Amino acid sequence: MKFIVKNNACLTNIINIADSCINLGYWPNYFKILITIVIPKPNKTSYDQLKVFCPIVLLNTLGKLIEKVVTKRLQFMVACNEFIHPSQLGSLKFKSTSDAGIALTHIIWSGWAKGKSTSSLAFNISQFFPSLNHKLLTFILEKADLDPKVTTFFANYLVKRRTNYL
Repeated sequence: MKFIVKNNACLTNIINIADSCINLGYWPNYFKILITIVIPKPNKTSYDQLKVFCPIVLLNTLGKLIEKVVTKRLQFMVACNEFIHPSQLGSLKFKSTSDAGIALTHIIWSGWAKGKSTSSLAFNISQFFPSLNHKLLTFILEKADLDPKVTTFFANYLVKRRTNYL
């Protein structure tokens, strides 16, 4: 994989495929098929409960590379349009855990300066995306003033996805 990405001709072809997908507003069905394998967690005394197994979802390698290209472009577009709230730190280029800690510390100290008690609630939203309303996401992308081709691409990207189990 590292060899392919370092090869300019291969990288150019991957970028061309990504461009074509966006321009056509189409994500090939071949890339929408995911493979899930279930691996038992090691050193368990019994395997009669679901929590002792770990499902792993495998994506098509080329599709994953193209998704990375599209993701970086989308992030750049929404950042340029100032569509991302300044306090959004997760999964953004040039943002880190330190940035999140500094932002949280600032919020806490600001509250204390005003004589207020401050509390924090943290939760993991990694499982939020699969349950996201597709029409809502399309609406949000339109509101972000993205090119209609991009919105059409994502609308197509989200539909008819399926998982095969091994």
